[in-house]
Amino acid sequence: MEKVVTEQYLRSVFNGKRVFLTGHTGFKGAWLLQMLHRLGAVVKGYSLAPEKDHDLYHQVNGDKLCYSSVIGDICDKQKLQSELVRFEPHFVFHLAAQALVRRGYELPSYTFMVNAQGTAHVLDALHAYREPCIAVMITTDKVYDNPERGIPFKEDDKLGGYDPYSASKASAEIVIESYRRSFFNPGDYSRHNKSIAAARAGNVIGGGDFSDDRIIPDIVRALAVGQPVGLRNPASVRPWQHVIEPLGAYLLLAARMTENPMDFCTAYNFGPDPADMLSVEALTHIFLESFGTGSFQSDKQINAPHEANLLLLDSAKAFEHLGWKPQLDARQAIEWTAKWYADKHRPAHEKCENQINTYWK
Repeated sequence: MEKVVTEQYLRSVFNGKRVFLTGHTGFKGAWLLQMLHRLGAVVKGYSLAPEKDHDLYHQVNGDKLCYSSVIGDICDKQKLQSELVRFEPHFVFHLAAQALVRRGYELPSYTFMVNAQGTAHVLDALHAYREPCIAVMITTDKVYDNPERGIPFKEDDKLGGYDPYSASKASAEIVIESYRRSFFNPGDYSRHNKSIAAARAGNVIGGGDFSDDRIIPDIVRALAVGQPVGLRNPASVRPWQHVIEPLGAYLLLAARMTENPMDFCTAYNFGPDPADMLSVEALTHIFLESFGTGSFQSDKQINAPHEANLLLLDSAKAFEHLGWKPQLDARQAIEWTAKWYADKHRPAHEKCENQINTYWK
């Protein structure tokens, strides 16, 4: 692997810095918390409590990785603002979200409230905070209006969303851009001292994900009870990426923003090479092969909620502006994930640490 995001460079940026991390108890949040802790950052987390007792945050003892872990709702504007401003962060990473497509169908208004209004609450808190700060707002690859033509999306393509989750994240992008223009305009940086970027990534896999209605956790749950894996959409194609890839990209983006806060306050795609994509069925086959056991079967549901069959990102802007490109291909990402779950002897924090070390080594 050619190294793009180096630990030495990131440590020089984050060591001793205060980082306010929303969504720190989630799957991606728990991985990012470990990476920030390794880099020497002082992290204050703000999030709902983990949904399951065996979530990754609990497994890696996330409370000990935080300077402070605040259990709070992103929709509680006053509490969020108070916790952020009082901490006086150098960096903000906003990951808190309702992140599941199917749950978006079940709870549409709540999904919009969390993903769009919650993002506005974070930006309001930044507006109230008077010290310099760099903020990376995490959305998703699903923010684009997707006719499924097989053409990778660029950052200036039309935003949209068929389902409530996708539309709520597109709404969050509009909120971010509005605040950037209205309150954090790069041309007026010397007055507000805030640099705000948006990061779009998706199809993230990795060890420690136990969410509902996601392919890897579905596989792991089926294996745990000795049942065949039921695939709802076996032919759906995705450019799968290991969770460390976008998290490293978020850190790199924030680091570059310290060098020139006015040049990088925009939106960036972070995805694999569009040619490096696999179907859900192919992913499952590779996972089971790496795991060492298991079988699968098609379990396509009649009248199931709509989910896109094809979604690709063009990450050329991230390469040109940041020097970022993926280091693991889809097969490696799947194999790393399978080996994490298959290793029953080492604790979760050690498995994560070893994979982060391999990635940055």
